[in-house]
Amino acid sequence: MVKMPFSCGECHLVLADGVDQCPRCPSAPVSSDWTGYVIIVNPERSEIAKRLQVDKPGRYALKVNVR
Repeated sequence: MVKMPFSCGECHLVLADGVDQCPRCPSAPVSSDWTGYVIIVNPERSEIAKRLQVDKPGRYALKVNVR
C-alpha cells in the first residue's frame, strides 16, 4: 500500500515524504486526502498557477479535503 504524502489545506503544496507541516503556511491544516497533481515550473506564465493563486514553483494538489 502506497502512503499518500500530505498536502497543505491552504496553499495546496504537496509536502515531501515524512513532512506533516507546510513550510509556507505553518498554521494551516494538512491532509492526505487530496486529488489531482500539478507541477508548476513557471508560475508567471501558467494559467493553472493563476487559478490556484500560486506564485512559487512546486508540486501542488488540485483539490485538498480538510476535515
